[in-house]
Amino acid sequence: MDELTQTYLDYLIIEKGLSHNTILSYSEDLIRFLNFLEKNKIDTIHGVDTTTILAWLIDLAKNGLSAKSRARHLISIRGFFKFLLNEKIILSNPLKNVDIPKTGLSLPKFMTIQEVSDLLDVPDICKPRELRNAAMMEIMYGSGLRVSELISLKLQDINLDANVVRVMGKGSKERMVPFGSQAGNITQKWIKQGRPALLNGISTPYLFFARGGKPMTRQGFWKMLKKYGVLAKLSKNITPHTLRHSFATHLLEGGADLRSVQTLLGHSDISTTQIYTHISRDYLIKMHRQYHPRGS
Repeated sequence: MDELTQTYLDYLIIEKGLSHNTILSYSEDLIRFLNFLEKNKIDTIHGVDTTTILAWLIDLAKNGLSAKSRARHLISIRGFFKFLLNEKIILSNPLKNVDIPKTGLSLPKFMTIQEVSDLLDVPDICKPRELRNAAMMEIMYGSGLRVSELISLKLQDINLDANVVRVMGKGSKERMVPFGSQAGNITQKWIKQGRPALLNGISTPYLFFARGGKPMTRQGFWKMLKKYGVLAKLSKNITPHTLRHSFATHLLEGGADLRSVQTLLGHSDISTTQIYTHISRDYLIKMHRQYHPRGS
């Protein structure tokens, strides 16, 4: 079984192009699962059935793992058995009828459109540093970027004629993401006016930067967002992920299909994107009641 797990991890690295941290997480989950099998004297993958999986989940719970952690382990093992099934190493998947533990996937926090508008209106764009902050928030919300993707952007990655940005996402996968005219206009102003003023003769390849032309840290961007959230008098705790989640939710509420949102977010698996449908369900019910002839 060690050989099978190594083959699977090689597949994730070579075929899926997953990041080092993601591979490490999968590896740790698989090792814990294999240790459970060994403890229960199951020495072949063909000896694993649905009962085994349920017993393993119970064991995880007994060892103090939360529903969210158990869900993550289950997703890791699901991927492993799906791989084995596709490779015809096993003939049936023992996880087929095993549900993810309830509350295992917490819903992402997001802002309303008005809250986003209030947040984006806070910076004083007459000041170079504030102009930079406004452009960063506009691009993040306009394109749904991860914070790591945002702070890594180079000047050459943005095309203001086409309003698209080239992003290097997880697993070194490149994608092109569009953004709206508001994000484009303020970013253009940043590049022409604010950026040269802050650089003051220093050279840097980064689109957005901190002191000395160095890239901004994730913590630095998070602190900036937190400050603006307070100034905008938002009751929610605003994080970089909140803007990304708001981007996805607002697209779905506006009628975008799940596959398109998956592509824009850079998710390799649509199941990762499907979590946003839970958020939009209330909106869909509201729209149905409002517009359907028999909705009320």
